[in-house]
Amino acid sequence: MSLDVYLGIDVGSVTTKLALVDEKGKYVDSYMLKTAGKPVDAVQDGLRHILSQALCDYSVKGVGTTGSGRNLAGALVGADVVKNEITAHAVAASTNIPGVQTILEIGGQDSKIIILRDGIVTDFAMNTVCAAGTGSFLDHQAQRLNVPIEKFGETALKSENPARIAGRCGVFAESDLIHKQQLGYPVEDLLYGLCQALVRNYLSNLALGKELLPTISFQGGVATNSGMVKAFEEALNTKIVVPENHQTMGAIGAALLAMENHQYTEAETKFKGWEVGNMNFQSVTCQCTGCSNNCEVITILEGAQHIGHVEKIGDIKGNIIARWGGTCGRWDIN
Repeated sequence: MSLDVYLGIDVGSVTTKLALVDEKGKYVDSYMLKTAGKPVDAVQDGLRHILSQALCDYSVKGVGTTGSGRNLAGALVGADVVKNEITAHAVAASTNIPGVQTILEIGGQDSKIIILRDGIVTDFAMNTVCAAGTGSFLDHQAQRLNVPIEKFGETALKSENPARIAGRCGVFAESDLIHKQQLGYPVEDLLYGLCQALVRNYLSNLALGKELLPTISFQGGVATNSGMVKAFEEALNTKIVVPENHQTMGAIGAALLAMENHQYTEAETKFKGWEVGNMNFQSVTCQCTGCSNNCEVITILEGAQHIGHVEKIGDIKGNIIARWGGTCGRWDIN
């Protein structure tokens, strides 16, 4: 038995997500793992895992990639569509959540807000600078308070008098947390205070000047935290929808985009096959000195040959499967 599917891959700085949808866009399967600074290994591990848990043969008709490592992932697997996270999350939400008009997305290293009207993105904003607006902020503070991140939400919900913690800056927030801890605040009040601080940071930075209309979807890994969901609901005074597959919505969106592309173009997929999970790849970064931009150009090679130090991009030899990073596109190979 074989099932026609579309594969989506979302490579983030903290986690890598893979998802499959069928020809009608219905969710089939997904998997999430730590990127751990090795996006190539994460993509390959993810492919092997998806295949190992398959209940039937998957015939891949199209592949989409997204996330900060979308170009790398696209080169590795042979993507038909490479799209940014805003588009991927918007497509996934509008397909799976009827009437969605606002998307709150918080990941490990960045956060986003997306405004949709009639299924079309009309506005968005991203935070990639301040750690106080990301999941890593909560994770770090949970470790400081000796609370497993899995227990963060349920512990925070026990709070009756949440601590008021300054959340405009990660450094100040941590100092304020330590101060409140030394004053003897209960752990649950500190945790929910952190949730409220992150929500205030998010709304004052990303949502400033934007009209947040229901239905509101909360996506990304932080949506698992029930304390954060409650803090958003209190701040916005409305019900927040957390999709069942909220952690892999970016990958689901990439898969849906691949499906749309295939149905529109009817072109054969560029997917290199599931055996990509067992191939050898390596990346080489070299600075182009052709102009004053001094671009960092990334080259992806297939094989395990030793490259060593390279002074010039033209000196890189081997089976080059992709190259990007230059402003002018001089060296680009897709």
